[in-house]
Amino acid sequence: MRRVIFNQKGGVGKSTIACNLAALSAASGQKTLLVDLDPQANSSQYLLGQKADSLELTLVDYYQETLSFSFFPKRVEEYVTSTPFDDLALLPSHAELGELMYRLESRYKIRKLKDALDQLDGYDAVYIDTPPAFNFFTLSALIAADRCLIPFDCDDFSRRALYQLLERVHELQQDHNPGLQVEGIVVNHFQQRANLPKALVSAMIEEGLPILDTYLSHSVKIRESHQKATPLVNLDPNHKVAQEFQALFHELNRIKE
Repeated sequence: MRRVIFNQKGGVGKSTIACNLAALSAASGQKTLLVDLDPQANSSQYLLGQKADSLELTLVDYYQETLSFSFFPKRVEEYVTSTPFDDLALLPSHAELGELMYRLESRYKIRKLKDALDQLDGYDAVYIDTPPAFNFFTLSALIAADRCLIPFDCDDFSRRALYQLLERVHELQQDHNPGLQVEGIVVNHFQQRANLPKALVSAMIEEGLPILDTYLSHSVKIRESHQKATPLVNLDPNHKVAQEFQALFHELNRIKE
């Protein structure tokens, strides 16, 4: 199973959701890979901390090799790095990734991510974090994935943008990846006592948008987990938001079944 976490809006929690779901997948005994396609490299920093800045090989190196001819190309496994968490590996990003985008687009390397994942045997689950834009890298991820999870941060501008996002995903399904399934919209940064988030989510449900049952609460504990380079589900499994991540993980597994 390959799941892409995608929203073209920034600040909706893509990296946090991707890393915590991947950590739960690994903790459940599944050999799990997280792919960080965002040049901001937030997921790489979240899982590795400062070590992410000194990696010998990243996705930049993989994509650079696809742009040049080599008699002895590296195996895709060589770009994967381990993390401090059992059964969780990382295909890391780097800030220079964004500088390659034009060259990759012009050479039509849009399926190279799928090619790489097809060559990586033995992973039970793959989670793909994406940049906050509908660009080469997000298209690559949507083409490579089986399922798409869309974070939503309880904002009216985000709600309006969801329709365009879903339309684009539908178009990509028709043109490039008919097997891609939209699992649903995960409500993030939810504040139970605030009226606006509740009204927004209720309206979206009435409109027929595929809202998942599990909502993720707003919490400063998430920032602490970022600072400590440890997914919240590992840092404090009994925290309210960690419990919500576990509920979301189980809900998605029920959908998959």
